Amino acid sequence: MRHRAAVLCGAAVIAAGAVTAVPAEAGAPRPAAAPGAPALDWRACGTADYPTLQCASLTVPLDHARPEGRRITLALSRVPHTAATYQGPLLVNPGGPGGSGLTLAGFVASSLPEEVAAQYDVIGFDPRGVGRSEPALNCRPGHFAPVRPDSLPAAEAVEKANLARARSFAEACGEKHGDVLPYIDTVSAARDVDAIRAALGARKVNYFGYSYGTYLGAVYAKLYPDRVRRLVLDSVVDPTEVWHDSNLAQDLVFNDRHRAFLAWIARHDAAYGLGSDPERVEAAWYAMRATLAKEPAGGTVGAAELEDTFIPGGYYNGYWPYLAEAFAAYVTDADSGPLVEAYDNFGAVDASGENGYSVYASVQCRDAAWPRDWDRWREDNWDVYEKAPFMAWNNAWYNAPCAFWPTGSLRPVDVANDALPPALLFQATGDAATPYEGGVTAHRLLRGSRLVVEEGGGNHGITLSGNTCLDEHLAAYLADGTVPDGAGTGEADAVCPALPEPKPLESKAASTSSRGSTLHGLLGFRG
Repeated sequence: MRHRAAVLCGAAVIAAGAVTAVPAEAGAPRPAAAPGAPALDWRACGTADYPTLQCASLTVPLDHARPEGRRITLALSRVPHTAATYQGPLLVNPGGPGGSGLTLAGFVASSLPEEVAAQYDVIGFDPRGVGRSEPALNCRPGHFAPVRPDSLPAAEAVEKANLARARSFAEACGEKHGDVLPYIDTVSAARDVDAIRAALGARKVNYFGYSYGTYLGAVYAKLYPDRVRRLVLDSVVDPTEVWHDSNLAQDLVFNDRHRAFLAWIARHDAAYGLGSDPERVEAAWYAMRATLAKEPAGGTVGAAELEDTFIPGGYYNGYWPYLAEAFAAYVTDADSGPLVEAYDNFGAVDASGENGYSVYASVQCRDAAWPRDWDRWREDNWDVYEKAPFMAWNNAWYNAPCAFWPTGSLRPVDVANDALPPALLFQATGDAATPYEGGVTAHRLLRGSRLVVEEGGGNHGITLSGNTCLDEHLAAYLADGTVPDGAGTGEADAVCPALPEPKPLESKAASTSSRGSTLHGLLGFRG
């Protein structure tokens, strides 16, 4: 992809300012598969973290307009309900596009209050093209292998090198997966969601999506409003900016988050020794970038890889202490080891990441029209760079295959909807990946929805991440449909304070291999 007063949040506060929108379906029996839907063969696939996880697969049409044609396979996961009160399936999606949702089912089931999770079959799935679904896309293995050309096209030769990479990726996708690319898009994925619903034998589904998963959920709700029981959208994509404009909007807020990170380092000068003036710290970061553009650290971390390493800090401030340690070691101690380690943990792309990126590009390039004239890209991104240099060109090259994509583009879905039960939306005011205005826009388009705002927060994916206030709203909604009463001031129906900022590591020996919260490891990056 990319409101101001705090309130005390507790069970009593939520109950006092809320109404029950959708009753629980107490004692509902486990349904059989819908007539004509294939039966799901659930088998144990538990992990040490999620021992009750089960897995199954489902075949769906490649082209839903031709149900008797070629079929593909979706990988599913489940944590089954254990309570006598059964509220149906809760489908969860981590975003991307290109994120695997199999493990997310276990995370959500174990993170919700036990009495709430026990009432749902929590269902994860790998969308078409992703992970264990078949076929899984991997257009061009090694596309992100270091060292890449500098993302900043200050010289014509650098721009040409980056353009060649983007074009070769798009061509490789067409050569390798040309038979499926016309069907890797959000509408097709939403129709897959309905096929999952039918295979589960559910008349309606509950849906919980993060990031791009909010757009997938909104599109599903537009196509099948009568099949939505509850809808939770966390860190909401602006559905009116799919996808070119949303990426430009991301650049501006990611720059703000990067500067917030650098200001945090300045406030902790005693720990990092990079100066107490944020502008001085910022100058040191860009000087580090310029040096790495000429001489990559460890032969692997050049300017583009440095940006890859620090972009995750815009998603989750729990990474800041590790990134700050690596930054300080390079600048103050001339030690590149921690920076290389940080790249390995935060910036490097493995086979799973290559698959995720291949699906990301396939969906974004297919979902909506992108400029095919590179002069337009050049103009747009230099304009953004002048205001927000941190991620502008890195993000441009990430999306540049869309300028050469081998399929035509669809039109974005108008998700405006007045036929849904009240949906519950969560949004942080400083979220960079899905900027705040997107949550406000979706709130307006989904009539009757409620927007819960994390005031002052800048993380992406904010529920089930330690904010008790947010999680109480989520739990109340999933328990019995309780939502804020809609009498909030301004754009928000309820406001929660952000979590405190992180603190520097207690020891410089602390490893950057700690990836922060489990949720942010599952969500991945870029959308």
